[in-house]
Amino acid sequence: MEQTNKLVPELRFPEFVNDGEWEIKEVGDIFEITRGYVLSMNMVQNNQNTENPYPVYSSQTKNHGLAGYYSSYLYENAITWTTDGANAGDVNYREGKFYCTNVCGVLISKEGFANNCISEIINSVSKSYVSYVGNPKLMNGVMSKIKIPVPKINEQQKIADCLSSLDELITAHTDKLEALKNHKKGLLQNLFPQEGQKVPHYRFPEFLNDEEWEEKKLGNVCINIASGKDKNVINGIYNLFGSTGIIGKTNNPSYEGDYILVARVGANAGFLNRVNSKFGVSDNTLVILLDINQSIDFIYYHLENFGLNKLIFGSGQPLITGGQLKSIELRFPKNTKEQQKIAECLMEMDNLITAQTEKIEQLKTHKKGLMQGLFPNVKN
Repeated sequence: MEQTNKLVPELRFPEFVNDGEWEIKEVGDIFEITRGYVLSMNMVQNNQNTENPYPVYSSQTKNHGLAGYYSSYLYENAITWTTDGANAGDVNYREGKFYCTNVCGVLISKEGFANNCISEIINSVSKSYVSYVGNPKLMNGVMSKIKIPVPKINEQQKIADCLSSLDELITAHTDKLEALKNHKKGLLQNLFPQEGQKVPHYRFPEFLNDEEWEEKKLGNVCINIASGKDKNVINGIYNLFGSTGIIGKTNNPSYEGDYILVARVGANAGFLNRVNSKFGVSDNTLVILLDINQSIDFIYYHLENFGLNKLIFGSGQPLITGGQLKSIELRFPKNTKEQQKIAECLMEMDNLITAQTEKIEQLKTHKKGLMQGLFPNVKN
């Protein structure tokens, strides 16, 4: 009888179709397992240079765990995983020479098993082995016993090259996204007057000879600034917004239309949101209701440039009040066409940023689907 559920992937490169099944191996059988060392972040440089050429990896997820650069290295071409903390179980292949901190476990292989293929296979199952009793942990002893499907070295390398090419594409698009965000940040700084200035550093040609911008308090261009009062309900219909964005649903929303929301309390105090729909708002968020003659687009970007987090006070819970928002002094060009021109420029940047973000998510989804096809479906 023909064997079913063989340990072979759904997608296989033509040259490996007749190579038979993958083998199940314990991580400890194919790797030497160790970990990184304590390193003071004061000794780590933000930028790579000839004196500090080696990347330092830590437990953070930002920048794929890259914390900076250091003058010496510990390992070369190895797999790391986060042993402790919120990111316990995150697994990454590290190409080249690198240093890693003591919250990183390290898998070393002289036979070539340390590659992007095996790293992704381990990463696909490692989270299920994390102990969440107290501080999340995935220690060396547990990692060594994890069983994974393993193809022959040549097939591993083919898959690794495929995934690495896709990772490089994702990285390139992520770098482009960061460049767009930095460009927008520069536009914000140049299209609005900075503190002590009466005109912006950059002005569109048709407005160069216009008057200086006039100063107004935000409260003078608003009808009201107040906290929301809507409650989260089970099986609600409309979105309920709080300090972190959508936090639930409500059936009797207090707002309909285009509004600026400001997180009032907590770690996100000062966070801006823009909502144009029928919606509710919780009491930890402030709602700015502008005068009908004001450009919500212009004021939204003006507040983004202002940086509301500078208003935060309180030794316990960070807090921003409606009174503080009303007292903010902003400068406005008298010509509303200049306001609209600035808003349109920044909205176009936001559209580019959104499109780039979606492109990255599409690539990540494609990679996830590709890995599901390239790796066997292992049960139990």
